[in-house]
Amino acid sequence: MTTVRRGSAAFAVAAVLAAATAPAALAAPSPSPSPSAALPSGLYGTGDPTYDGVWRQSLALLAQDTVGVVPAAKAVDLLAGQQCDGGGFPSYRADTSQPCDAKLPLDTNASAAAVQALAALGGRDAAVTKTTDWLKSVQNKDGGWGYNPGGASDANSTSVVVGAFRAAGQDPAKVTSDGGRSPLDALLTFAQPCDAKEAGAFVYQPKTPGIVADSTAAAVLAASGQGLAATAAPESPGAATACAGGKDLATAAHNGALYLSGALAESGHLDTAPMPGADDSSPKPDFGNTADAVVALSAQGMAEQAGKSLTWLQQNAADWAKETGPAAYAQLVLAAHATGADPKAFGSTDLVAGLNATGPAPESAKDASPSPSSDKGDKDDTKDDGSPLNTWWIVGVFFVAAVGIGFLFSGRRKNQL
Repeated sequence: MTTVRRGSAAFAVAAVLAAATAPAALAAPSPSPSPSAALPSGLYGTGDPTYDGVWRQSLALLAQDTVGVVPAAKAVDLLAGQQCDGGGFPSYRADTSQPCDAKLPLDTNASAAAVQALAALGGRDAAVTKTTDWLKSVQNKDGGWGYNPGGASDANSTSVVVGAFRAAGQDPAKVTSDGGRSPLDALLTFAQPCDAKEAGAFVYQPKTPGIVADSTAAAVLAASGQGLAATAAPESPGAATACAGGKDLATAAHNGALYLSGALAESGHLDTAPMPGADDSSPKPDFGNTADAVVALSAQGMAEQAGKSLTWLQQNAADWAKETGPAAYAQLVLAAHATGADPKAFGSTDLVAGLNATGPAPESAKDASPSPSSDKGDKDDTKDDGSPLNTWWIVGVFFVAAVGIGFLFSGRRKNQL
């Protein structure tokens, strides 16, 4: 779910970097569909889904479930149909009528997000189990996961997989590698000590810090025992307000939340660096990672610290969500869910109606207000997103790949359509 979940280029950057470092069998993602290619009517969003189709579909369905919306059957079928025979999910495959190509890169983030969505919706137990079994089969010796199987473990991927096991009713502490390590053990390897420059934060990888607020929000959520659709933990007003020593996961989660609180304290939001070639070189607000930080703070019982940022999102995030698409709407719905805010009155925006309008009309929606044009695919399956965001997205992918920055998604793909 910008700094995991996502500046506009970050998700695609991760795919490019993963392709560059993956084993030969995972050399490159499938070709991008041409802008004129018809997309399935069950898909959320109108942008190219090559790098984020499963991710945005999963987030949209999961967010709808938190507000009582029953999504269209074809939307759920589309997500389930992305699963390969071995249980893993690619980032997206356009042709599901044929078995997955052996060279198609599988995506642990997409797989874990799909598990969380399908588990929440129910009725897909076999698919959920098949994917969790696959995730176990590609677990690294250190207990974690990389973006693609075989890649070095990172905080973002490990965290979203931890959430998948919890959603599937499995204890991640008992999911151990051949080396006897669990994903919770792996998470601790990303936690920074109190005397480090980024005290208390979780880095993307020990030797590749990446966008630290992103990896910290993801890891705090996982270390708090929750997944993407987190709820607020009881407030603990007497909790320590300074980074604490200790190597246990609870302490690391609290330290990470303190780091996020400090990063948000001044402005109420996180920032993202400008895209390469932009005329304005000043940092810009990072809506996606700010939303993720709000969820992480709420999961740690730090409602007061999350409140300022929640208010900032309510006042400023509407245009971002409208421009960016279903994953952005979903992130904001999940932030509202985690804090107890009303997603139908999120500032002046009805997030539920906005999200519903990016995909097929729901089967039913409790007090929701879907757009009359929400079932866009039935009338016109040809989708083209002419947003200038896509131009910068492509520029950003090649720029970051060229300089070799190894951060993930938002971290995953949050700001992708």
